[in-house]
Amino acid sequence: MTELPIVIIGAGSIGMRHVEVALACSKTRIAAVVEPFAERRIELQAMGLNAVESLDATPAETRAAVIATPTQDHHVSALACIDRGWPVVVEKPTAGTLDHARQMIERAAAKAVPLFTGHHRRCHPFSRATRDALAQIGDLVGVQGLWSLRKHDTYYDADWRRQPGAGPLLTNLTHELDLLRFFVGEIEEVTALTSNARRGFVIEDTSALALRFANGALGSFLISDAGASPWSFEAASNENPTIAASHQDYVRFVGTEGALEFPSLTVWGRSAPGEIEWSKPLRRTPRAQFEKVDPLLEQIARFADVVAGGEDDVLCTGIDGMKALEMTLAAALSAKQGHPVRTGGVPGDYTGV
Repeated sequence: MTELPIVIIGAGSIGMRHVEVALACSKTRIAAVVEPFAERRIELQAMGLNAVESLDATPAETRAAVIATPTQDHHVSALACIDRGWPVVVEKPTAGTLDHARQMIERAAAKAVPLFTGHHRRCHPFSRATRDALAQIGDLVGVQGLWSLRKHDTYYDADWRRQPGAGPLLTNLTHELDLLRFFVGEIEEVTALTSNARRGFVIEDTSALALRFANGALGSFLISDAGASPWSFEAASNENPTIAASHQDYVRFVGTEGALEFPSLTVWGRSAPGEIEWSKPLRRTPRAQFEKVDPLLEQIARFADVVAGGEDDVLCTGIDGMKALEMTLAAALSAKQGHPVRTGGVPGDYTGV
C-alpha cells in the first residue's frame, strides 16, 4: 500500500499526538504540519517536520488531513480541506455548533469526500468487542456510567479553564456519549443536573444525566472533575500515561438475560435452566484479555485504508460525531432550562454556554 501523504493542522498537545502516530504508521507519511505561530514552526522544523504557516503552503502531494486545532476553528479548516478534495479526520467535538457541523457534513457529501470525527476510543479492541458481547445479555434494559477524575487544583490556574464551556459537561462528556451511541444506538432524550458546589467556579464541576435510547433502554451517567475515584475510561483502560491506571470498570449494561461490565467485558449470565430471576445466582464469566494498542494509531491506519478505497464500521463518521455533539449540547441546554431535551431540540447556533 502506498503511504498516504497527510497534513496535520495544529501542533498543540493533541496535534503532536497525531504527528507521533502518523510517523509510526506504515500507511501514512506527513507532508506538512500547519502551524500559524512562527516560533512554534521553528521548533517543529528542528524536529525534521515540514512546518508551514497555512494550508496554501502545503505540498501538492497532500491527499488527506487531520485537524487538531481549537474547536472554534474546526469548521473553517474542515471546509478548506474538503474543498481541496482531502478526506478529513477532525478532532472531537466535530464543531462548535450544530449548524457548523451540518455545513461540514453537507460539503463533504457534495464533494464525495470522507469526513470523520476523532472519537478514537472506538478503535480499542475491547470497544469493538463490546458491541458483540452485548448480544449475550438479551434485550438491553439500561446502562449506568460513572466518570469521575479529580483534576489537580493547578489545572485551573489558566483563566480559560474556569470560564463557561470549560467544565466536564462540554469538555469530557462527548467522549462518553459517542461510546454509548457506538454500543447501544441513538440517544433520543437527555436530562441533566449540574453542580459547582465543590470547586465554586462559575462552571460546573459535576453533572448527573438521565438518558433515553431509541431502543427503549434507559441510562444514567455521573461525570465529575472534582470527585476522586478509580472509575473513568482513562483509568480503566490505562490509555493516557498522565492519568493513573485503576483497571476498574466504569460502565455497566443490564439486559433481560444478564449484565456486562466495561471495559473488562466481564459477563454475568445464566447459571441454570429455566427463567432467569432473582432467586438464582448469575454465573460470572471473567474479564476478557485484549492486546493493548494505541487507539490513535489504529484510527489513522483505518483512516488510510478508507482513503485507499476500503470500508470501515468503527471510525466515527462526521454524522456520528454531530450526533454526539448534539446530545452533549442537549445536556448543557437541559441543565440550563431545567427540563429534558430531545433530539432536534438544540438550536443550530447554540454553543452550550
